[in-house]
Amino acid sequence: MSHQRRQVLSWACYDWANSAFATVVMAGFFPVFFKQFWAADLPVTDSTFQLGLVNSIASLIIVCAAPVLGALADQLGAKKRFLLLFTLLGVLAAGALFWVAQGQWVLALLLYLAGLLGFSGSNVFYDALLTDIARADRYERVSALGYALGYLGGGLLFAFDVLLTLRPSWFGLADQADAVRVAFLSVGIWWALFALPLAIWVPEPPGQGRQGVGAALRGTLLELAATLREVRRLPNSFLFLLAYWCYIDGVDTIVRMAVDFGLAIGFEPADLMLALLLVQAVGFPAALVFGRLGERWGAKRGILVAIGAYLLIVIGASQMREAVHFYLLAVAIGLVQGGIQALSRALFAGLTPVGETAKFFGFFNMVGKFAAVLGPVLVGVAAALTGDPRLSLLPILLLFLAGALLLLRVDVTAGRRDAAGFRLSGR
Repeated sequence: MSHQRRQVLSWACYDWANSAFATVVMAGFFPVFFKQFWAADLPVTDSTFQLGLVNSIASLIIVCAAPVLGALADQLGAKKRFLLLFTLLGVLAAGALFWVAQGQWVLALLLYLAGLLGFSGSNVFYDALLTDIARADRYERVSALGYALGYLGGGLLFAFDVLLTLRPSWFGLADQADAVRVAFLSVGIWWALFALPLAIWVPEPPGQGRQGVGAALRGTLLELAATLREVRRLPNSFLFLLAYWCYIDGVDTIVRMAVDFGLAIGFEPADLMLALLLVQAVGFPAALVFGRLGERWGAKRGILVAIGAYLLIVIGASQMREAVHFYLLAVAIGLVQGGIQALSRALFAGLTPVGETAKFFGFFNMVGKFAAVLGPVLVGVAAALTGDPRLSLLPILLLFLAGALLLLRVDVTAGRRDAAGFRLSGR
């Protein structure tokens, strides 16, 4: 295996590693187990509020911290070190959920918050490493490989953990509660184990030459205002961030609200777990296909195709009546979810100046996390006004339409040329 190919596979393996947290903890077991085990004594509305509050707090922390940490990583040449530090936080938090007893909902939420910070924080630097391990003409394919492995790895562990909870006696466990706690522990082990290839074989990119953490931090704080001006000086990069802000809000809202949506319209938890498994199974090959389509058609066109699919998905959700409808929508989401995420990362990588990727991807992740605040609010307001959870997702159509209209105005060729000129001029 060539040196570059090993670096690419080691980098992509991290998506296999940390997607277990997104699938098993965030999307799968934590929302249900929190309501039914740790916070069983709380009114349902109170537990929903507490869980939503922690999600919002985590998003706001990442919004504030990501640009600072990204710029600091560029100064110090510490992208990989910061990634591994946040990985350690996430691994310990996920594994520690195993020891949280029934009724200890405050401790469960604190550990969940730490896990969210570890997951989201590590992704800032993971995304930024893309430009250091892949050629520009391979961004789409390599980014898609990461997401594809994420769907496969997260899906495999999720399938095992679903079996664990359905048949706990097969594994020597007393009941489903013990099985779910073991599932959380498995996430920590899985995440740590499959982060090792990146830790071993992906090199730490050089920094910008500033000596010492103190000097780097001072330089980082001074540069943040300048970075905002720099992003504005790259008009197509800035316009893409606005488009991404809109449509990724729709994507993330569907991811975060899917389980709650299914429970609200009367589906059983087993149906929801199966639907999540379908998303993972379909997402693996679909993300690879989207990577090839991005190379052939261009990432922008591929994203627009995915947005069109999401418009149909949201409309379909408003007509959902039976569990089989939920399964069909899960397949549809799996076809486009990984693709839109992978192509967005690849497109922005091409619009980012070399040497400042962590800083720019800090803003990229900041936009994504801040976007996750608006969509759930729109869903909640729509549900309250209409009294029908099936109609609650319809306001998301506006987010996808706004994202598509803004993206149509992005000139990718000019944006890459401006980014290249930025590299040459330095400012």
